Amino acid sequence: MAGPRARGVTVPATGENGPVSEHTAGLSVDEIMDLLASGAARSLNPDAGVSQLDHALQTASLLEHDFPGDHELAAAGLVHDIGHLLPGGTDEAHATDAAREVRRVLGSRVAGMVGLHVAAKRYLVATDGGYGGILTADSVVSLGHQGGAMDQQEAAAFLSQPLAAGAVTLRRADDNAKVEGLVVRDLGHWVPLLRGLSGRAVRPG
Repeated sequence: MAGPRARGVTVPATGENGPVSEHTAGLSVDEIMDLLASGAARSLNPDAGVSQLDHALQTASLLEHDFPGDHELAAAGLVHDIGHLLPGGTDEAHATDAAREVRRVLGSRVAGMVGLHVAAKRYLVATDGGYGGILTADSVVSLGHQGGAMDQQEAAAFLSQPLAAGAVTLRRADDNAKVEGLVVRDLGHWVPLLRGLSGRAVRPG
């Protein structure tokens, strides 16, 4: 059951690959912040001195530094792994789960990049000869659960998606955002940015 889901490269419920279900209520900004805060008590992996919250903050900070002004990219970095913090979250589904939950409040571009960040890992493993060597042990294990390296047809399908380049950028920041003890801006720094995106993404009625 997990295999077919993992090998797909489309992003359900983001609006980037077809009609969106009517039932896409998703999380509010406050709920996203609460969920991220809960990640302070969750290790990124058993061998790391980095929490899920640390990882989220580091990813967002790297993207903010390297791509100043691209608020949606930084927001995608902040929320890309909240699928792991949802009840029943899995490696296979965490990207699409996160995309579904943030789309309404943060918009289709944020959700689309979040939903593709696992596919971006599979793409990079297939196309960048040195990429596999930078993956942490837990990321190598999760790669197997997520479908492994893409084949040529899957890679072409991934590249054809409008947000593929953004997802690859997000993925590379994701891989570099696992530094124990790194000091970055706290969660409160990101509240105005998410509220600003929410004001543009959400429309009355």
